[in-house]
Amino acid sequence: MSLPRAKSETGDPLLLTPGPLTTSKSVKQAMLHDWGSRDPAFIALNRRVLEGLAEIAGGDGLVTVPMQGSGTFAVEAMIGTFVPRDGKILILINGAYGQRAGRIADRARRAWTALETAEDTPPDLAALTAALDVDPAITHVFAVHCETTSGILNPIADIADTVAAKGRRLLVDSMSAFGALEIDAAEVRYDALAASSNKCLEGVPGLGFVLCREDALRAAEGNAHALSLDLADQFLTLERTGQYRFTPPIHVIAALAQALDEHRDEGGVAGRGERYRRNCRTLIDGLRDLGFETLLPDALQAPIIVTFRMPAHPNFSFQTFYDALAERGFLIYPGKLTVAESFRIGCIGRLDERDMAGAVEAVRDVMAQMKVPTGAAV
Repeated sequence: MSLPRAKSETGDPLLLTPGPLTTSKSVKQAMLHDWGSRDPAFIALNRRVLEGLAEIAGGDGLVTVPMQGSGTFAVEAMIGTFVPRDGKILILINGAYGQRAGRIADRARRAWTALETAEDTPPDLAALTAALDVDPAITHVFAVHCETTSGILNPIADIADTVAAKGRRLLVDSMSAFGALEIDAAEVRYDALAASSNKCLEGVPGLGFVLCREDALRAAEGNAHALSLDLADQFLTLERTGQYRFTPPIHVIAALAQALDEHRDEGGVAGRGERYRRNCRTLIDGLRDLGFETLLPDALQAPIIVTFRMPAHPNFSFQTFYDALAERGFLIYPGKLTVAESFRIGCIGRLDERDMAGAVEAVRDVMAQMKVPTGAAV
């Protein structure tokens, strides 16, 4: 191995994934203390976090409802709380997370239908308009902001405009975009948006949250099919007592408080997004120079995670490639596509252009070791 091993501030491998991801040393250090979940000091800390998240979303009339667990807990709580039991949800699918929303709707016993495009293709707005015209039973539309199956950036503002024009309500999975890609609630109309602590906010896993229009949330009281996933009940309890109904992930919340301070100091959404765009450009340009092909054209690529087609050379083995990069301190992701054999490399987390340039050099080194002269897929 000719290159020095890459490592984070705390000596860990760099996580080139869509989350969990590399976090700062100071975010990790924030978890070195204990709080009582019903103590005024923790209640004040939690309030600061929830208010900070609503501020990032940029809209008056928004409230943040936390949900213990991964981001999927927040998405499931959002669907189960906002879609009434006699409602119907249209799910826009172009990857695994849209498909997962359908599974959630099934478990929640909510009627649903789908408008599906290929993983490398954004939703068809004309088809969305037609679907809403044809089926008046549809009350809600579910859309993924950035679908990390491929890394595609879906046209969420246009989707929101279409849904609003047809008098329906929008639910957004912004798990892999919130905090780095603009989605200002004053301009993009939605009832609820789900995200989590461990993506572009650069906190640690364990807390999902849903940003809600307060009037829509209050109107959804009594809809939920599950006690622990009832966002309306969670909100009303927090509003009344300042406390969670059930044990909160205290250390995760403390880490998120520190992460939000660092997000603000970096320039908020604009600053965080710009660093990720530089990371993405460094990665794509570097791997294209080695012959690798991106699944998506640049116009559809979000600066979150990039899908590369698998090299066609007979000497290439993904497992060998993965293991050799891991030895050099870079952990990547296997592909999740049906349209092509692929692998994915993330651009988010506490990483910068130097880290991404180091990843490109590590790929170059591994390719030489494997005797693979080009990353070309054909």
